Amino acid sequence: MSDAVQPFRIHIAQSDLDYLHHRLADGRWPAELPDAGWNRGIPQLYLKELAEYWRTGYDWRAQEAALNSYPQFTTEIDGQRIHFLHVRSGRADATPLLITHGYPSSVAEFLHLIEPLVDPAEGPAFHVVAPSLPGYAFSTPLSATGWAMGRTADAWIELMRRLGYQRYGVHGGDVGAGISGLVGARDSEHVIGVHVVTDPLTAANVATFLPGMAERLDADDPVDKLILERMDVFRKEGSGYLSIQQSRPQTIGYGLVDSPLLQLAWIAEKFEEWTDLPIDRDQLLTTVSLYWFTGAGITAAHTLYDQAHSSDWGAPAVPQGFAVFSADETVRKVVPAPPDAHWTEFEHGLHFPAMEAPAQLAADLRTFFEHLR
Repeated sequence: MSDAVQPFRIHIAQSDLDYLHHRLADGRWPAELPDAGWNRGIPQLYLKELAEYWRTGYDWRAQEAALNSYPQFTTEIDGQRIHFLHVRSGRADATPLLITHGYPSSVAEFLHLIEPLVDPAEGPAFHVVAPSLPGYAFSTPLSATGWAMGRTADAWIELMRRLGYQRYGVHGGDVGAGISGLVGARDSEHVIGVHVVTDPLTAANVATFLPGMAERLDADDPVDKLILERMDVFRKEGSGYLSIQQSRPQTIGYGLVDSPLLQLAWIAEKFEEWTDLPIDRDQLLTTVSLYWFTGAGITAAHTLYDQAHSSDWGAPAVPQGFAVFSADETVRKVVPAPPDAHWTEFEHGLHFPAMEAPAQLAADLRTFFEHLR
């Protein structure tokens, strides 16, 4: 296996852009029941407006240039092509920081977070390493089955070794939080701390997968009752997208790769449901575009299938930090944070704080890692 790290630059062929615009203009729209709202999925009027903007108003070349303003590279690890941003600070005392996105996201999630980390007005600075998860964006094609969180964590550890970082911090959200925790568990010799983000809905959703969690909660306790209600809503109404991908990724993948409308709806619905602060519509469409141009809809689904059939869990053996957005008292009951963990609560933001509240997230990262260098 070669340890070579190659410079990379994004350039989507104009023919691919033209094809996307043609498919959006020629989309076949279904009939819609009156007054369905969001209860049955993303409403057609909302999706039509977003699709039309993607076709006529959104400037992919400008977003491509924004991504290309950061140094990017590819390397092969464990037979898999890995794409990553590697943005070094000009500060000699900067701390290396590995940041991992989740689903349905991409490194475009970090476009407004990187600069405050690399070149802060005050406080510690970071050298930022932001990989695309295997099967996502330019970490494609997916080389094989089996890319659950543990295998990805091992790849991230190898990536940081190749980059020459002996001591580094890790950060992530969603799947990226799980991977970050495993990196901290498996590479405690080099990891100085693990920082993750969560919110009450994500915490309750994850709790549905934790063995025995429901039995440990008391339905007569008001806080526990709210957690149980959220877990029940997720199981009955909120987990359909996940169940499909965890059981039939190949089947749904044909539609995600062939139809830009389906790929747009698949991601935009979650951004609408999982945010409470306004996000940049162009930034959302950049993530959707990355999935579309690389065919990552199916390969990301395959990794969700692999994780559902895996037992990859592990507690970090290093200092831990938690940033909780739209915090309420339910989160501490279901998040397995050690008593001495760094814990910060924010009033707003949900699943995508790097997009919703990048300044607050950057500040919390600086606070957590400042004394761990």
